[in-house]
Amino acid sequence: MNISGTARFISDLHLTSERPDLTARFATFLANTASEKISSLFILGDLFDAWIGDDDLAQPLHAEVCELLRRLHEQGTQVFFIAGNRDFLIGDAFARASGMQRLSDIEKVGAGDTPQNLAPVSEKPLRETAVIIMHGDTLCTDDTDYQSFRQLVRNPAWQADFLAQPLTERRAQAVALRQKSKVATREKSQDIMDVNADTVQKVFAASTCRRLIHGHTHRPGYEKIMLADGAAERWVLSDWDTHRGDALEMDAAGNIRRIDLSR
Repeated sequence: MNISGTARFISDLHLTSERPDLTARFATFLANTASEKISSLFILGDLFDAWIGDDDLAQPLHAEVCELLRRLHEQGTQVFFIAGNRDFLIGDAFARASGMQRLSDIEKVGAGDTPQNLAPVSEKPLRETAVIIMHGDTLCTDDTDYQSFRQLVRNPAWQADFLAQPLTERRAQAVALRQKSKVATREKSQDIMDVNADTVQKVFAASTCRRLIHGHTHRPGYEKIMLADGAAERWVLSDWDTHRGDALEMDAAGNIRRIDLSR
């Protein structure tokens, strides 16, 4: 998809009623995004710490976030969303109410050629100012237990069965799943929960684009990757916490910079 103007990318806010400080920071970020006339905001998953269905929209936190996004949309910023591993049940009802557009698990954003003078002479220039965007959980293929779980919960039949249950039962299941996930995370090595290099290479191999932005791993950073046909870039977004948080900003020329939101 093509965009015009400046775009911002965020992920892994994990908004919850237990952390009003993060919601307040998000509100400030959106207000600044509107005042700076940013054309597009891409939320790359895990906006919420959990989402059990659009029929839970009346919950105060959900209603507040919905209104914040709607206000940004009405002020002229397009809002796009890619589902994460915590909020993959966000559906059309929330999207309509908030004014955001849901995207597929992996998208290509932007267009154009990167000027050759931006790349070292010894390397081929990046082919485009475009970027591949995704949540990032599908890159962590060493975590086979998680990938099996993901395949289960992304199944439309599983989702239909879950959403047919009363809200109280869904909340209880979400809490139980979260506790199980915390235990499993403590028992896994850090390497298993990071991206698999071969999987990243396959993402680039399937596209002419040579830049990737994702979240999920909570390991903000930048990596230059050498492919068979030249250089590629991987930009990783931070999660938001008391002393953590960032956004990536891409201008109309395709230049990317990181914005510190931890203060």
